[in-house]
Amino acid sequence: MTTTELFLIALTIIFAVPYLFWRLLKTDYYAPLVVVQIVGGIILGPGVLGAAYPAYYQTVFAPEVIAALNGIAWWAVMMFVFVAGVELDLSAAWKDRRETTTTAALALFTPLALGALAGMAILAFPGWLGPQGTYVQALLGIGMSCAVTALPILVLLMEKLGIFREPLGQRLLRYASLDDLAIWGVLALILLDWERISRQGAFLLFFAVFAWGMRRLMQRISENDRWYVSLVWLALCGLVADWAGLHYMVGAFLAGCVLDREWFGEKRLDEFRGVVLLCVMPVFFLSTGLRTDFSSGGVAVFAVALLLLAASVAGKLLGVHIAGRILKWQPGEASVIGWLLQTKALIMIIFANVLLDKEIITGQTFTALLLMAVMSTMLTVPVVTPKLKRMLAKD
Repeated sequence: MTTTELFLIALTIIFAVPYLFWRLLKTDYYAPLVVVQIVGGIILGPGVLGAAYPAYYQTVFAPEVIAALNGIAWWAVMMFVFVAGVELDLSAAWKDRRETTTTAALALFTPLALGALAGMAILAFPGWLGPQGTYVQALLGIGMSCAVTALPILVLLMEKLGIFREPLGQRLLRYASLDDLAIWGVLALILLDWERISRQGAFLLFFAVFAWGMRRLMQRISENDRWYVSLVWLALCGLVADWAGLHYMVGAFLAGCVLDREWFGEKRLDEFRGVVLLCVMPVFFLSTGLRTDFSSGGVAVFAVALLLLAASVAGKLLGVHIAGRILKWQPGEASVIGWLLQTKALIMIIFANVLLDKEIITGQTFTALLLMAVMSTMLTVPVVTPKLKRMLAKD
């Protein structure tokens, strides 16, 4: 078969299998389509179906097919991260800065600390630290993975629960937005390479100058032109960030951060994010699944995933409950907010992909983080739904 035919077979599998499971098994309550697609990527990858049927895997996912899929996956995740950057509303966070910064800080640093403690236990054994990573880089990366809140997934779950446009939903957006910004700042710190510091300094200088020029340009052109120009800006920022050693996804996020959401129109921005999620992000999920590694870790991978899940959930709930005590929230609020903020999925998987790309962690560490992200996200709606009903009934 030709490469084109194999590529189209792979695409058919990528889009058909997760959708059929999601629709026929009606998993939406505990596993939205996005989560099913991530799990589908793991199952279709070398760790599960590829191990059971190696001939299938070697034929359909030949090196040239994987190369083509990777190209789509890179651009897909760049667009997705770019939109996440555009949607950050720091002005809203600033208006209620005491509540927002208190909650966001405790919701970030408490699970980070517990995740780092879990990381110390994990890294005490061989096979979890990547060949190009230092102990501190891996420890901070594992800790931050436990602290991540996936803002785009949080939005999807809040829409499902009917609280996105409500005051509670807007508060959650402020907390998650501030933590999102911190996450990418920590990632840049982890990737800081003193041997390439001149390149990274050049990137920051380039970005500061061109971001100012881009904002001036965006204010002077039509909304339609802004979409075209922003994609050029996105590709350029990703290119220069990757050249500097900071990874193209850091550049993609920064490219979105400096642009205002109002310039693109809220409705069109939502539609664009929906199209990216529907049309190209499933390819990223599959390419992520292709990187899972169960062979070297075995049962240990699942044990580590459960340890990280416990650190992540406990840390997030503890931090938010402390914030609730300080800010004198109503009974039940801290539990609902804590469970919603522990949603991981996309952003943590993207974060972990960067750590794996830079060989700061190994494949089995990445697999454990991936499993933790999937499990934490699947817990959210079933746990939050009854808690939210009780809280709203009291109001």
